[in-house]
Amino acid sequence: MGKNLNQVIQDLKDKSADNPGLISFPHSIGGAVVKPVDKGKIKGRAMAAMKEQTEQQLHQLYEQMQTLARQANEIKKRVKVSERIYLALINYEPIIGHVYYLYERENKEELLSMISPDEWGNDLPYKSFVARVRLLADHTWEVMDSSEF
Repeated sequence: MGKNLNQVIQDLKDKSADNPGLISFPHSIGGAVVKPVDKGKIKGRAMAAMKEQTEQQLHQLYEQMQTLARQANEIKKRVKVSERIYLALINYEPIIGHVYYLYERENKEELLSMISPDEWGNDLPYKSFVARVRLLADHTWEVMDSSEF
């Protein structure tokens, strides 16, 4: 009817390897396929992926750095403009968010006005219009229109 125990053991020995760690193929029926790997190919792919990823990260950092530099320059410009406006003659307390007009008088003195150049018409009482500015919440001034800034 069937095989005896010795025959089963002999069949198993015939279908397996004595030193399975030294062979490059499965040592038993149903064992996983063992393929030799090309270590150079694996390392090459890993290096290429690593380089691509790090280049992408460096590019992102460079873009962020450019954005920060641009923002820093804008802040410096606002500070410079704000210092100039605060040195001008102001006969009232400016309100945050409102638009004002910076003019230069004949004697080179500057003053901040609530009246736009258009509202003066052809009779501008000052030497020149310098800038249209808006007071920001941090008490710096945003230049909205100017020939000088």
